[in-house]
Amino acid sequence: MNDIIVSMNNISFTYERKKVLDRVNLDIPQGAFIGLVGPNGGGKTTLVKIMLGLLKPDEGEVTLFQQPISQFKDWQKIGFVSQKANSFNRGFPATVYEVVSTGLTAKVGYFRFFNKYHKEKILHAIDQVGMLDYANENIGNLSGGQQQRIFIARALVNDPELLILDEPTVGVDQENVHKFYELLHRLNKEEKITLLLITHDTGTMTEHATDVVCLNKTLHFHGKPEQFEDMKEKDLSMIYGHNVNLVTHHHSPEEQQ
Repeated sequence: MNDIIVSMNNISFTYERKKVLDRVNLDIPQGAFIGLVGPNGGGKTTLVKIMLGLLKPDEGEVTLFQQPISQFKDWQKIGFVSQKANSFNRGFPATVYEVVSTGLTAKVGYFRFFNKYHKEKILHAIDQVGMLDYANENIGNLSGGQQQRIFIARALVNDPELLILDEPTVGVDQENVHKFYELLHRLNKEEKITLLLITHDTGTMTEHATDVVCLNKTLHFHGKPEQFEDMKEKDLSMIYGHNVNLVTHHHSPEEQQ
């Protein structure tokens, strides 16, 4: 049985007198690829912020890597790619290498030179996302999908065991969305990185995820992708509060390799 690396027990959170999360329980086992779905305003980003220690729940407990969050210090084990990465300033004068190197700032410190070991880690992270040929390219010259790979590389440079991504495919064209998911699949299966992905793309996500979690203030579903796909659209519409058309993608075994 895989170790539980994140445990959230009876998490409740209120913002401006509005209940955002109500007694949410969620365990993330090592090696999982979890797709976190739900309506806008359903509490997905709030749940992640609590998981990252950025917000404190009104009630409940969070455990990270078998430690209470109040005692957890090894934050380099967790990588995070936020929604803000999608609105990156294309005019920012930095190369791919320089952007990825900022992921090491907390470890190395500001205004300090990277040694050979750090430089190799930066190049390795860029290579992990298939962008080594673009290491010296200005990041503003890259497509949205390519930029997202670079932001993942910046998160990977610290060798995280858990990678959290908040709506990473917003604004990315469909062809690059599929390539993006192939990258996540490889990081999960080959690099053994546990993934938590917040997404509205229920169709493509279910091809690669090991588990689907559906959240709208409370946890309405936590199970396998095929179980989620079997849910009736009227049941999902009740969870989301509006009509939902679940589009799924099925490929042959050869296409999934």
